[in-house]
Amino acid sequence: MNSPFDERKYKRLLKGLELTELLLSDFLTDNIDFRLDAEYFSKKNIELNNQLDRTGFIRINDFAFVTDGIHSSIDYSEESSIKLVSATTPRENYFDFSRNVFISKKAHLLNPRTALKIRDIVISTVGTIGNCAVIKSSDLPANSDRHVGIIRIKNKRFLPNYVSTFLLSKYGRFQTFRESTGNVQLNLFIYKIKTLKIAALPLAFQKKIEKIVELAHSKLEQSQSLYCQAEELLLKNIGLKDFKPSKKASNVKSFKESFLKTGRLDAEYYQPKYDFIESTFDKFDRVTLSDIVSYPISSGITPKAGGADYTDAENGIPFIRAVDLVNGEVNANNFNYIKPNVHNGILKRTQLKKDDVLFSIAGTVGRCAIFQHEFEANINQAVAILRFNEAKVLKLYLIAFFNSYIGKEFVSKYARQGLQTNLNLEEVGALKIPVIDLKIQRQITAVIKESFSLRKESEKLLDKAKEMAEREIEGRDSK
Repeated sequence: MNSPFDERKYKRLLKGLELTELLLSDFLTDNIDFRLDAEYFSKKNIELNNQLDRTGFIRINDFAFVTDGIHSSIDYSEESSIKLVSATTPRENYFDFSRNVFISKKAHLLNPRTALKIRDIVISTVGTIGNCAVIKSSDLPANSDRHVGIIRIKNKRFLPNYVSTFLLSKYGRFQTFRESTGNVQLNLFIYKIKTLKIAALPLAFQKKIEKIVELAHSKLEQSQSLYCQAEELLLKNIGLKDFKPSKKASNVKSFKESFLKTGRLDAEYYQPKYDFIESTFDKFDRVTLSDIVSYPISSGITPKAGGADYTDAENGIPFIRAVDLVNGEVNANNFNYIKPNVHNGILKRTQLKKDDVLFSIAGTVGRCAIFQHEFEANINQAVAILRFNEAKVLKLYLIAFFNSYIGKEFVSKYARQGLQTNLNLEEVGALKIPVIDLKIQRQITAVIKESFSLRKESEKLLDKAKEMAEREIEGRDSK
């Protein structure tokens, strides 16, 4: 004879397992795609969703117009001042325009739907899902591609910086990740963005969030201004502050002074502007990177996308890519993560140390940043380590040099064009940089340190705004 059903014993068994018991009505609620995957109904997701339901929410579609960017091929233009916002541009409540990608004026005018406006909330929908920020007047003019969503608030019920902050909080992040679909690459589709729940917190509280975010943006702008001052100081002392590339289309070189000397036959390498830059650098002492490093210049290895070597933030080691090198620092918002056995195995030689200088060698070649974090980390094959003492060259001077307009022009001479622009490690080591007076290097370093300090203050304020929103949502149960 069967024993009677013991409900208390059954619930105790469930409590220790990653199992979720749902009524059919709960299964169908919000599940417009009829998802059956276990992750969609994880305990964490259900708990966060239930908390939002208790707090009260309004779906984005009920207070905002939602669209995405240009679907056709982008008409890029180096001559344009119209920024192009893509998936890597929005970060955690600010935009990263360091890639300097612009869309042509003609394409901008032909795509008014995707042209961005003040107070638009832009959210990444491919790759790193859910990063977002609010457009300010200083970000314009700008347009967008299909890898971002645009949320344009239609009424006064919500403030844009509150909505952006909420979407970056755990109550927004769980939704954007949960509603993303795809195997090789995740996508957050527009119809899904429309269904996202935004906690309906009082306008007075939203205004507090808005003020904190605006203060953070002010500090970030000060930081960027200081960084520009450091670059100006560098260029002034090199003698290239007002440098304008020669528009001369050709340059005559003999076979002896070209191929026999350099091994290069590509016309790009011999542009007149590079001759001028090199002759200016020659007025100073110059040193090759291979002569200053104390550790062999090394790059990592990139495991196959979606392979068994990757894991999540909780169990993995940050795996730094070229895209993570932002404004002279290693940005920690969008890391991929590798398993510890990979970090300590095939990638052991590229384990990072604090104050290592990192240099991108593929894609956007020449991005340079200092690793100032305390945690363990490693690099992929598009990044090289420059580890050296500062007897002759200060690290922040080197970073300012390579990130400057002149530094980028200098590196572009040596970069090899192909399917992807690149430099090999030997070519990186052969880069011969100008060494200015150590006193000036220290001045540049001091300004950059102040810039970094303001950026960290900005990041702390943005984190504070997220935490305030989360606490307010959780505290409303007791109100």
